[in-house]
Amino acid sequence: MDELDSALVQALQADGRRSNRDLARMLGVAPSTTLERVRSLRARNVIDGVHASVDLVALGRPVQAMITVRLRPQSRAIMHGFRDFVAALPETLNVYVTTGFEDLLVHVAVPSTDALQDFVLDSLTKRKEVSGVRTEVVFEHVRNHVIAPVRTPD
Repeated sequence: MDELDSALVQALQADGRRSNRDLARMLGVAPSTTLERVRSLRARNVIDGVHASVDLVALGRPVQAMITVRLRPQSRAIMHGFRDFVAALPETLNVYVTTGFEDLLVHVAVPSTDALQDFVLDSLTKRKEVSGVRTEVVFEHVRNHVIAPVRTPD
């Protein structure tokens, strides 16, 4: 990752819909250069997709929560099976496999606190491998959409 790659990554994180011409003009390089560099970033999986950011309130999911889940017995098959199960649920935004007392952290968005309770009781705790859950309601969620790559010395 050189300086131009880093600038392209940051620009596309801020607005993934920017045209190649706009990127070239903004960075002061030829459009063919930006096209080649963006293709290379995609080929190397530095850029692995372009996604729309949505307003969860507008989608009818104003309540967010972070739910920690403890699984027993511990095994790779159980961990991955539960991870895949919860990731496929429509309420789930993100799933993190973690270390420490809990095994997973699940970020969800639901219509109400009643729906959150239903999700925890009907979707999570009914599973035999779940030995415990802890739910924290999110009051506010701020996301940094632009993350600068770490540059290594040449």
